[in-house]
Amino acid sequence: MSFCCGASMIGTKGTLKHFRTQIHNVPILFCPVCHQIEIHHLVENEYEILAEYAHGDGASEVDFQDYVEQANKELLENCVNHENEDPMDIVDNQIDMSLDLLGFAQALNDTEWQTQLKRRLGILNQRRNKLKQRRPSEGYC
Repeated sequence: MSFCCGASMIGTKGTLKHFRTQIHNVPILFCPVCHQIEIHHLVENEYEILAEYAHGDGASEVDFQDYVEQANKELLENCVNHENEDPMDIVDNQIDMSLDLLGFAQALNDTEWQTQLKRRLGILNQRRNKLKQRRPSEGYC
């Protein structure tokens, strides 16, 4: 499981830019709180090699999947959530985990961690409220 600013990161695939070369379908981890992106640790070396070769060849675009074969199951095993899940479920799961961590931080009397977790909970709550506003037409409340 990967964490960023204390939130668990979401597994997905994305396009990354290496100099002038866009590399599509790169397995990445995305933080729903601070929006940080990391290349999945299982493909970091392959990404670096492909990015250097593609840049050296002057390619403007390459598809990671065409050059590197990875079992999706392995890549997603350490992710708590994935992009194809319902966004409301992802946010609710992130809130639950943050609340659990807040209880632990309070038990440790770690005020700095508590402050960080409260900030994260505020951001996640805003995201949940935005999702709720979008859903009335879908029959969700």
